[in-house]
Amino acid sequence: MNFPLDKNQVDSVCIQFGLRNYHELGTASIRQLVGVVKDIERVTGVEFVHMEIGEPGLQAEQIGIEAEYKALLGGCAAHYPNINGIPEVKHWGAEFLRAFADIDRPDDCIIPTVGSMQASFALNMLISQIDEKKNTVLFVDPCFAVHKMQCRVIGTKIESFELANCRGVKLRSELERHLRTGRIAAVLYSNPNNPTWMCLTDEELQIIGELATQYDVIVLEDLAYFNMDFRDKGRGTPYQPPYQPTVARYTQNCVQIVSCSKMFSYAGQRAAFVAIGPELAHRVFPALAKRLGCNGQFVQALVYYFIYAMSSGVCHSVQHGMAAMLQAACEGRINYVEHTREYARRAQKIKEIMLRNGFHIVYDMDDDLPVGDGFFFTFGYKDWTGEKLVNKLIYYGVSAIALKSTGATREGMRGCASAIRDDQYDELDRRLAKFNEDFANE
Repeated sequence: MNFPLDKNQVDSVCIQFGLRNYHELGTASIRQLVGVVKDIERVTGVEFVHMEIGEPGLQAEQIGIEAEYKALLGGCAAHYPNINGIPEVKHWGAEFLRAFADIDRPDDCIIPTVGSMQASFALNMLISQIDEKKNTVLFVDPCFAVHKMQCRVIGTKIESFELANCRGVKLRSELERHLRTGRIAAVLYSNPNNPTWMCLTDEELQIIGELATQYDVIVLEDLAYFNMDFRDKGRGTPYQPPYQPTVARYTQNCVQIVSCSKMFSYAGQRAAFVAIGPELAHRVFPALAKRLGCNGQFVQALVYYFIYAMSSGVCHSVQHGMAAMLQAACEGRINYVEHTREYARRAQKIKEIMLRNGFHIVYDMDDDLPVGDGFFFTFGYKDWTGEKLVNKLIYYGVSAIALKSTGATREGMRGCASAIRDDQYDELDRRLAKFNEDFANE
């Protein structure tokens, strides 16, 4: 197939999806872009190199599937799941954090959720109601764009700052500048970061934890890519360092959100859990008691009001599958870190192809170290905006999202290494070489 693709065919599909111009395509949501690209593939017969959606590219852990199957045969489908979590999930969720993060969480502080998306949505709603003066969530940018969308949906105010501009000790003054206003209810970040794959250091996590305690702010720590800083070769052995860095070592005012989607390639089953600092879990908030007509305890409000109102709990068989995978990881029967290290290999090869075809890595440094290879990476071309790149690359059968949608201050795109196959590297090289040939002199 020759590139670029037929402009009339591509433009017609974009318009059918309501993306009528350069700006609308360049700022399309991830799911919109996926829909557009799938339709362009159907119309043109050309398979794209998909880098737009962060979907696992590995097989789901069989242990989870078998545990779900066994639970279904045992009759679990006929019974409502325990909204608070079946005992096995609570126990092995807590044990998983001991084994791989070296933190202790009582079983009653472990709550399963319908993916990390439900966790963040419920927590954002809850936290924005615990103090009338605190009505804002502070984001460490760049970030997962849907987290901000959740706040907009529920009417919670948003503030943000860019991590790359204030690494190390500089983080303290930037963070404190926001917290001292008294309006911040929560600080939300992912570690490793989606989209840049930068990783917060222990020094930075200590700063966040100390200030969270000082200003009585709750930290929401999205650990969707748990232990996936693949630069650290020793990770993945249960109960042995190095462990997943976490703010939980420095404050009780925190909630860890742990997802099975990437660790165990279990995205389709929407399996995750939250781990709440015990002091926070059992703390009573008068504003919650008044609003909800309950005792105002954080964990009870989360489970019996917010999660109950959303889903009445997590699918019964999924809880059994999640518990089995967490147990297998703790017992060393599966090594999720080595399994997911495949993403680092893919990212490295994609970056090499991009660099030799005129592209550059936008967020190339992680403080004073080169950024690691992992699930996500960032890339740019010349001084082009992310919008322009989205609009041009789509005619070359390559799809990714603009960095601006993540709150980034730098121009470029976020790519995901998960979906590329071994047989697509040469094709990606060919397409990007043609792209660079066409635009090198622009």
